[in-house]
Amino acid sequence: QVQLVESGGGLVQPGGSLRLSCTASGSIFSDSAMGWYRQAPGKQRELVATITRGGIINYADSVKGRFTISRDNAKDTVYLQMNSLKPEDTAVYYCNLEWRLRNFWGQGTQVTVSS
Repeated sequence: QVQLVESGGGLVQPGGSLRLSCTASGSIFSDSAMGWYRQAPGKQRELVATITRGGIINYADSVKGRFTISRDNAKDTVYLQMNSLKPEDTAVYYCNLEWRLRNFWGQGTQVTVSS
């Protein structure tokens, strides 16, 4: 069973930065696509960014130019660097691992952008 452990969330002022991390257990990380999703109160979960096992990256339009996804296969870890944060970025952020059409999710980490 794959487990994903996220960290790095918190409270930050508008314009600030945070870096989220997600570490996967098991030995399938390097063969998996990874992604970050978020869910704000009263809204559906939405894609933030994804990175394939080959390094192809996709971002939601709302975060392009502000967020950067990256992965370190040696550490079984995916990162989300978030800069120029806005109040509308407030949400629970979830890590996703996709392997052979199976999806695994982390428990989520809260990001709150507020002054």
